[in-house]
Amino acid sequence: MSHTDTDVIIVGAGPVGLMLAGELRLAGVECIVLERSTEPTDQSRALGFTARTIETFDQRGLLPRFGGFGTIDIGHFGGVPLDYREVPGGSYGAKGVPQSLTVSVLNDWVEELGADLRRGWEVTGIDAREDGVEVEVSSPDGPARLSAAYLVGCDGGRSTVRKKAGIDFPGHDARIEMAFAEVVGVQVRPRPNGERVPGGMVLAFQQGPDIFRVTYYDAGVVPRKGDEAPSFEEVANAWERLTGEDIRGGTPRWIGKFTDASRQASEYRRGRILLAGDAAHIHLPIGGQGMSAGVQDAVNLGWKLAAQIHGHAPQDLLDTYHRERHPVGARVLVNTLTQRSLYITGEEMQPLRDVFAELTRFEEVRKHLIGMVTGLDIRYEVGPGTHPLLGRRLPEQELVDASGPAGGARDGSAKTSTVALLHSARGLLLDLSGDDGLRAAAAPWADRVDTVGATLHEAAPDGPFQDTGALLVRPDGYVAWAAAAGAGAEGLQAALTRWFGEPAKEA
Repeated sequence: MSHTDTDVIIVGAGPVGLMLAGELRLAGVECIVLERSTEPTDQSRALGFTARTIETFDQRGLLPRFGGFGTIDIGHFGGVPLDYREVPGGSYGAKGVPQSLTVSVLNDWVEELGADLRRGWEVTGIDAREDGVEVEVSSPDGPARLSAAYLVGCDGGRSTVRKKAGIDFPGHDARIEMAFAEVVGVQVRPRPNGERVPGGMVLAFQQGPDIFRVTYYDAGVVPRKGDEAPSFEEVANAWERLTGEDIRGGTPRWIGKFTDASRQASEYRRGRILLAGDAAHIHLPIGGQGMSAGVQDAVNLGWKLAAQIHGHAPQDLLDTYHRERHPVGARVLVNTLTQRSLYITGEEMQPLRDVFAELTRFEEVRKHLIGMVTGLDIRYEVGPGTHPLLGRRLPEQELVDASGPAGGARDGSAKTSTVALLHSARGLLLDLSGDDGLRAAAAPWADRVDTVGATLHEAAPDGPFQDTGALLVRPDGYVAWAAAAGAGAEGLQAALTRWFGEPAKEA
């Protein structure tokens, strides 16, 4: 394909597609985002995101744009109580952040970064070749064709991109259906963690001064095909039957339904076509895990796709997207199905709930569950080494005496943090030991990796940075190489080559 309209075509302008567009623009990659809807969503599907996604947004400097939000400190796993303050990070994630706000924040960000966002454009066909992809679209001006080096489907569970690419989507169809409504002008007893009641389960919480969201599972309802939501009369009747409360005097702002249909794409990449978010995995929506996993898909993929387009990606870098993110998606499916079995089923599952509650008396079990649902325990296979941070997310840590692209003079006045050093979405070599040999070893990758010298600001003596001399961090915030204090640069250049490609050739 001799001519391309852009480097990457992204289909879908939800949180996942927009996050990917932002990542690509930070890396200097041209992209077009196609969205069939003419206006951004004003609906609040997800009402928050996980702790790892808070960190992800913070790594790009986006958190202030949300204007502040509360966090979920106490919650549950399938109805079994959990205190998220037991782990560093201290919360399940953000609460009270409607998906419409997340989309608005990301939309403004990617427009500022120069992404080409086209609403009212719907993909109708795909022609994938060895050297690129062409898509047929229906646009406001009629049929058109666009070409790009790569195509990424971020277009939801019914993904046109996935279907046109012929990628399998194995799993199981819906076995239960749940409905919800945002209701104005009526008071509802809050049930923020949900309650099992005879005939089903109910959940209710206040969304605004005069707005409540009610969600319920009615065991007598057989899952229906299609996306059509139940009527408000049906919702009100079910709510009264399950709770005894009459909400008919309220006015519904939005009614929707969801199911426990759980499927995962067999391939996240087929040649020059890739999938992210709900296009790659669908499941029962519990705690905003779907949107959060999708945003993290985008951040994992963005820098790898950019490296491929810029021509310095290692041979299999793009394939690590599937290898790393497919297991994460599979784990989300497993934990949501487990929570469904614990939470929504009838008294026949009470023995399982009793045993599960007994297991959560053990601290190790509680922390395991917290790490699973928050995304904080993700660990990728990044290469040899035994450092406890290897393959894990870079924790937030205040730094002083920073020197390098994101730092300042080494006079004790410069302050930064591990989070701030990732705003540029570049690789980072963090030198905590003042080792000139590290800087020299990384110099040939300076076009892709920033080297910053710093000392820790009041680090905990038993914290994750204990006895750490240096860390190589990928643009997605995961540690790719780590060395103990005084260990020098052994293995650093191998890690740089593995994740950032061959060093730049001298002029």
